[in-house]
Amino acid sequence: MFSASQSSKAQFLDKARQAREERRELKERERAAVQLQALVRRFLCRCRLREVEDFFGTNECGSNKRSALSVFRIARKLLFVFNPKEDKERFEKLCRCILNSMDVENEPKVWYVSLALSKDLTLLWIKQIKDILWFCCEFLKQLKPDILQDSRLVNLHLTMLVTFTDTSTWKILRGKGETLRPAMNHICANIMGHLNQKGFYSVLQILLTNGLARSRPSLSKGSLTAIFSLALRPVVAAQFSDNLLRSFLIHVMSVPAIMTHLATLTPERLAVIESHDLFRKFILFLSRESQCRDVCVCLEGSHTLCLLGNLVFLGSMNDQVLEEETAHFVGVLIQMLSYCQKYVSQKKSNLTHWHPVLGWFSQTVDYGLNESMPLLTKQLQHLWGVHMIRILFSDVLSKKLLENQEIAQLPAQPTSPQNSLPMKNLFKRAFQKSASVRNILKPVGGKRVDSAEVQKVCSICVLYQTTLTTLTQIRLQILTGLTYLDDLLPKLWAFICELGPQGGLKLFLECLNNDTEESKRLLAMLMLFCDCSRHLITILDDIEVYEEQISFKLEELVTISSFLNSFVFKMIWDGIVENARGETLELFHSVHGWLMVLYERDCRRRFAPEDHWLRKDLKPSVLFQELDKDKKRAQLLLQYIPHVIPHKNRVLLFRNMVTKEKEKLGLVETSSASPHVTHITIRRSRMLEDGYEQLRQLSQNAMKGVIRVKFVNDLGVDEAGIDQDGVFKEFLEEIIKKVFDPALNLFKTTSGDERLYPSPTSYIHENYLQLFEFVGKMLGKAVYEGIVVDVPFASFFLSQLLGHHHSVFYSSVDELPSLDSEFYKNLTSIKRYDGDISDLGLTLSYDEDVMGQLVCHELVPGGKTIPVTNENKCSKTPWSRQISSE
Repeated sequence: MFSASQSSKAQFLDKARQAREERRELKERERAAVQLQALVRRFLCRCRLREVEDFFGTNECGSNKRSALSVFRIARKLLFVFNPKEDKERFEKLCRCILNSMDVENEPKVWYVSLALSKDLTLLWIKQIKDILWFCCEFLKQLKPDILQDSRLVNLHLTMLVTFTDTSTWKILRGKGETLRPAMNHICANIMGHLNQKGFYSVLQILLTNGLARSRPSLSKGSLTAIFSLALRPVVAAQFSDNLLRSFLIHVMSVPAIMTHLATLTPERLAVIESHDLFRKFILFLSRESQCRDVCVCLEGSHTLCLLGNLVFLGSMNDQVLEEETAHFVGVLIQMLSYCQKYVSQKKSNLTHWHPVLGWFSQTVDYGLNESMPLLTKQLQHLWGVHMIRILFSDVLSKKLLENQEIAQLPAQPTSPQNSLPMKNLFKRAFQKSASVRNILKPVGGKRVDSAEVQKVCSICVLYQTTLTTLTQIRLQILTGLTYLDDLLPKLWAFICELGPQGGLKLFLECLNNDTEESKRLLAMLMLFCDCSRHLITILDDIEVYEEQISFKLEELVTISSFLNSFVFKMIWDGIVENARGETLELFHSVHGWLMVLYERDCRRRFAPEDHWLRKDLKPSVLFQELDKDKKRAQLLLQYIPHVIPHKNRVLLFRNMVTKEKEKLGLVETSSASPHVTHITIRRSRMLEDGYEQLRQLSQNAMKGVIRVKFVNDLGVDEAGIDQDGVFKEFLEEIIKKVFDPALNLFKTTSGDERLYPSPTSYIHENYLQLFEFVGKMLGKAVYEGIVVDVPFASFFLSQLLGHHHSVFYSSVDELPSLDSEFYKNLTSIKRYDGDISDLGLTLSYDEDVMGQLVCHELVPGGKTIPVTNENKCSKTPWSRQISSE
């Protein structure tokens, strides 16, 4: 029974499967038949439409005398079987016929647009022109404007779009036809709306990017004018609605450097932008946070930066709007930069891509835009250019620094004999000059931080600080532009001095403990001031700082350094730095960097009074106790600002640390144990050689331990005396004296004050690197044992030893006077030479005496000596001031 049931079930399943297969085969046959029928019908249809072939195959296709109705019928037949690949040439001829018909004078029946007035054909004509214009858009997406043949087709299709989306060129509306214009304008608006729904702005964006995202634009003036006019028409027709403004910003204003190309190729388009007040409308639209975020998300980082560049360029050309909408303009730029900043990375990873302006970027980078990055950078440079800085910082720059008329009118004092020295007279004149110009700026307070003026300046400072942290690859350009105006930084310092009830330090320390937007904006102002001032002082030479006193007077540098010293000390001692993250840590590094630049400048050439850098409220005993307890703040104090501790206390601290280390290593003799002693035998006639051979192999702990020296004469007889550190001290002093003797050619002395530095020809010694290592060990041993040795190193060499040359703000030119003060004086004088510099006969090279031979070193790659002229001499421009000091 069960077997019969199973057999019938299997038969049923087989029949069902066969039925399904038959139905599938039937459907396949039907689909194939339909496809074959379509192909056959299309072929037969094209064969029957000989009229289309004849129309486009004769020379009459370019004739102006064909009626509009015949063109319309031919277009219907062509579009019915239209294939973009096969009918490309026929479509081009159709477009030319239509355009030619529009150029005929006084022949209404020839004008293609006249069919729009026919009651029977109006709807069909509108549908046909919509299809034709969209096919034009499809072709535009595929064309490359840099190819000659394609550029001609671009002009053809753009002409079609320009002609039939606006009625201004329609001859049918002249004279009595003027009454028809409103209806025709409505038809054009209908056509334009259809194109927008299909993706018209995306087509324009592709075309603009293909033609402009390169070092030299491939779009002609006419093409660019047509594209921009087409892009603007829907926006104007819709009376600048939010939807169309958004599309315009995303698809047109994000094309790299399009505003620069418009200004170069077709400046009248910029006049149209100004006449419609588009810049103001863009800024007001983007000033709404949600809309700005939406635009940035649609564009992503690379194109957001392009939009930013175009907005900055427009702002530089619209002073009135920029002045009236400063708050909105600054707010929009901050939002856009902050969006980009979220994706800026400090280092390379598998998730980052390299961007020429942003650096390592965690979003996808459009490498097709790289060729246009120089133009984008030029647009962005307007943001920190003199013109825009004067507008944005107008509230700061408009303030006059108080003049001290009384000091200026004091009679000149007779010169005393002790003041007759040139240097003292120089300082006296510099001080009198500074006193006659303005009072020294000191924190006084009195300005409310919640006032509109303060909030505006804070916002602008936030903008530039965000720019510095986002556009990482052009940071030095930005700093150089911000420091170009000599009066901006002192006036910004004067502004800072007026903030709060007491001014300066107390206000900013309170901001550190308040996590509010207002506090962050105030700290951003301080941060920007520190970054710019540090950059300025770094690129100024000694004459500009001490004699000309550019931007800051020496007395103001004293006040600023006192403020910075106290601020950094408070941040460390109050425990703020220990747990600092993000913006707080960046602020600390900014303020500390500016402080150390001033301190190092003062170390090279003093401008501050005695004991200026010390903290009198810091008791050495308290510091020593905290160091014994391994308190973090005490360690950070020694790490970042050891100069606040008196030198004698630092020496005492170091000796205590050495003593503790010796006890830990068992190097101190006690009642229960004696330290390990290393014995060496030295011949006086070969002191350096014997010392080198016997000490260079010692381990680090052995070098720190006790070393006993026994001197022998040339006959090998021991000299009398027992070493109780006295003989070793004598040995150490003699060794150091020998290795630093210029006759050994391991070290040389500078030409002026005979300071020591490694000899460039020390390589004549076979083991010169090991000798330098041995010298370092001997000096380290002397310091470790507290033995004073007279080794006057040149300051530039000490900077190298301390690793200062790794800092981005290190300038070898600042250290040059310690090597050759005369050469430094002559080199810096070139900056101030007003005549034709080619008269000096200078070249970008220098000569060096190497072991009696004169060797010429080229300062440019390629080994070619280049004469210095006024053309390649550094001039005082916003972008070359930095170069002039490097």
